[in-house]
Amino acid sequence: MALKTSKFDVQDHLKSSEDRAAYLAAAFEEGDSELIIQALNDIARAVGMAEVAKAAGVTREGLYKSLGENGDPKLSTLLGVMHALGVKLSATAAN
Repeated sequence: MALKTSKFDVQDHLKSSEDRAAYLAAAFEEGDSELIIQALNDIARAVGMAEVAKAAGVTREGLYKSLGENGDPKLSTLLGVMHALGVKLSATAAN
């Protein structure tokens, strides 16, 4: 008997601001910049790229480029996107 699988799309699990914040926090916990950018991309797509871009003060195309596979967003873009997504960046001491 064949195993049945279904397509997983993380956007289906990023419906609430709490879900989005937890997902992004997990990416920051890993400390991998590519993973953080991918998480921001996933969250922005779940919310709506055009809406996030407008709220972040960047073009939709610029947001796709910044959060794309080879993206390297400026700090101002990162902070604008996080604000648009309703999440905050904070720092704690590393022990």
